[in-house]
Amino acid sequence: MRTLRNTRAEWLQTTTAENGKVGVEKALSDRPDLILCDVMMPELDGFGVLHILSKQAATADIPFIFLTALAEKDDFRKGMALGADDYIVKPFDDTALLQTIETRLKKSDRLRQASAKQNGGGLEHFINEAKAMEAIQRLSENREVRHYRKKDPIFQEGEIPRWLFVVEKGNVKLYKSNDDGRELILRIAGPGDFLGYLALLRDDRYPESAAALEDATIRMIPKDDFFALVYGNRDVNARFIKLLAGHVVEQEQQLIELAYNSVRKRVATAIVHLFDQGHREISLLREDLAAMAGTAKETVIRTLTDFKSEGLIDIRDGSILVAKPDKLRDMPN
Repeated sequence: MRTLRNTRAEWLQTTTAENGKVGVEKALSDRPDLILCDVMMPELDGFGVLHILSKQAATADIPFIFLTALAEKDDFRKGMALGADDYIVKPFDDTALLQTIETRLKKSDRLRQASAKQNGGGLEHFINEAKAMEAIQRLSENREVRHYRKKDPIFQEGEIPRWLFVVEKGNVKLYKSNDDGRELILRIAGPGDFLGYLALLRDDRYPESAAALEDATIRMIPKDDFFALVYGNRDVNARFIKLLAGHVVEQEQQLIELAYNSVRKRVATAIVHLFDQGHREISLLREDLAAMAGTAKETVIRTLTDFKSEGLIDIRDGSILVAKPDKLRDMPN
């Protein structure tokens, strides 16, 4: 992995990293002007590097170019979906590489200059976000409110969407089920979160199901009113595009964790996720926690017993109390 700093028009100062993990650390500390990254690297591959850096405010806008000998379409699609700016297939000549670098640096400079003209850039973004939320808030006023008891279904996979759901109180699980009825929880939604927008924007049936994890209050916005706001308000449109992008990233990360993380790591991640959402006392059913971690209920129970004996959690009246969140967060694989 190589990072570049544009010190003068005709010179590039470069910094190299021997693997993806070191590359991430250097990018976060040095803030380069551009990143050249191999796809295949030890410790952490190029896709993992881009995924991490794109989530950090300090590095999210740095131009990112992949270098790879793999020319398959799937690699191109995956890289671009994660936010890569360009993709160069090896072998390549120096002229083509320098032209690509020059083009990306010039584009990055133009974007920075345009952002600087917009009343501080960051303030402008904040104002647009606030405008979007204000418009959505106005739309949700005086709308139908429904109350759901624990385990009540809100919508089912395959149903035709008619509403945008806004969680006002409680927590809701979004999940998929296989033919045997086993669940995989994709996401936990809490107060202020939106449900059902993916199916509405795709004009397709729900790709997942939703049910209350606890007593919940949901505000219902009719489909036609939602579309009128999305297509008539640029700020709201941008807000939901951002939500869709986050939805893709979250699900991809979940697939990576399910494929490569150990059961201990997955259970620890599920607990930390709930803890970070503000749940200091987690009263989630063991089968729901198992569905979040992608494992069996019995395995979760054994793992929780191990965590308790290690002093990472405490269990009182069936509820999980997190004692050492940092230890759980840094759980080795």
